[in-house]
Amino acid sequence: MNPTPPPTVVLVPGLRDHVPDHWQTALAARLPDAVTVPPLTDARVSRAAQVTALNDVLSGIEGPVVLVAHSAGVLTTVHWAARHHRPVRGAVLATPPDFDAPLPDGHPGPETLRDNGWLPTPRTPLPFPSVVAASTNDPLAAFDRVAELARAWGSDLVDLGPVGHLNPAAGYGDWPQAMDILRRFGCAVPSAPEASA
Repeated sequence: MNPTPPPTVVLVPGLRDHVPDHWQTALAARLPDAVTVPPLTDARVSRAAQVTALNDVLSGIEGPVVLVAHSAGVLTTVHWAARHHRPVRGAVLATPPDFDAPLPDGHPGPETLRDNGWLPTPRTPLPFPSVVAASTNDPLAAFDRVAELARAWGSDLVDLGPVGHLNPAAGYGDWPQAMDILRRFGCAVPSAPEASA
């Protein structure tokens, strides 16, 4: 009898460029078999292009996967799940933005999001287990709105406390709790590095 192989971790970033000090980058470095959906250079704000990029990565992976999405990558994941069918062992959905509410300056506005297929945000249960990790002071989404999305998606909700948008701008270049959540889905993850004296 062959044991079930550990799932491949697939990192789904938001609409940002590659950020060396982002927690997803640190996670990818710790998990050498992880695969990251590459950031788009053209049609970056297109929901269809983001979903296609995720589907292309998943099509190249055999065996189980666990999705680890951040920000708009969460919404990419949810839109992908509404259109595609593939076994997914679980998903970590960290600090999804609330595209149904106006975002701060420097982010796409409601009309741009609607024109690019992001709205309405899917609110149907996901076909795989998931954990939504929410911040109590995220500038891109109120905690109660994220909690509503978690309920609609059938996700467990983890209250991260006041971590902003869980990104380098909020002081988070590493997120050790992601490793604990990945273990829930059967991922083979190394122990956290020991603090140096």
